[in-house]
Amino acid sequence: MAEGIVFGIQRFSIHDGPGIRTTMFLKGCNVNCVWCHNPEGIPLRQILSYNASKCIGCRGCEAVCPQKVHTFTEEGHKVDRTLCQFCGKCVEICPAEALEVLGERITSEKAVKQLLRDKHYFTGEGGITLSGGEALMQREFATAILKGVKAEGVNTALETNGTLPWEYYEEVLPYVDIFLIDYKVTDPEVYKKYVGGDNSKVEENIRRLYASGAKLRIRCPIIPGVNDTEDHFNKIAELTKELPDVEGAEILPYHKLGVSKAARIGIESEEFEMPSNETVAEWKNYIWSQGGRLVNAD
Repeated sequence: MAEGIVFGIQRFSIHDGPGIRTTMFLKGCNVNCVWCHNPEGIPLRQILSYNASKCIGCRGCEAVCPQKVHTFTEEGHKVDRTLCQFCGKCVEICPAEALEVLGERITSEKAVKQLLRDKHYFTGEGGITLSGGEALMQREFATAILKGVKAEGVNTALETNGTLPWEYYEEVLPYVDIFLIDYKVTDPEVYKKYVGGDNSKVEENIRRLYASGAKLRIRCPIIPGVNDTEDHFNKIAELTKELPDVEGAEILPYHKLGVSKAARIGIESEEFEMPSNETVAEWKNYIWSQGGRLVNAD
């Protein structure tokens, strides 16, 4: 039985694969997108979240914390997360619910049970999705969950950034009904600057998964000033043409929810302009004009 860290479960999701799904978010990521929508999922450990807008300055957290994580000065409430041992005492005493420990250590058996609670809602193509972070950073844990859910006849999806070694994907192939694989940026230098690391494995893994008979959906967020180029969307169109059994490309607009999340866990996040509905439609039409295929054509 494997053990891992989960930082959230979203039920009745319609944006994480086909049908109605329950999505479980696993901690840990091997890249660091500057626009990350789930920055709390990047570190492979628990983390203390503090929402300054909720704090009423009661100083209860300061009184109960044995590690002196919380101090109050003329500048306000200071949180030193490097000292936190995640005992949860500050969370329990906070009347304004301004504090939260993000990340729960659970067994794969417990994770499977939590996911299967919604089994009666999974009509048609619905099912469960593992997301993150990068779910496969907890390789043994993710594999055990997928295997356990699949054994109950439930449809499974895996969201991934596509950058991990092939062996990671090969191991879970028998237990994944559809891979939702990110194709964030085509240009290697732009990818290195805004995502981190090397993007050469993304296309390689897409092609190897395809050759292995896996069902695939290519996902791309529109980040104005980063990847909103004809070269990038040409490449997405090419992939859906060259690999005709790929379900299609799913084009997703950037949103700013990650900015406030990052502030609550004490990290910086770059804020971008949100693309208009018209801009999203234009890029979708561009992919169509190049002979590409889309999942969310509307």
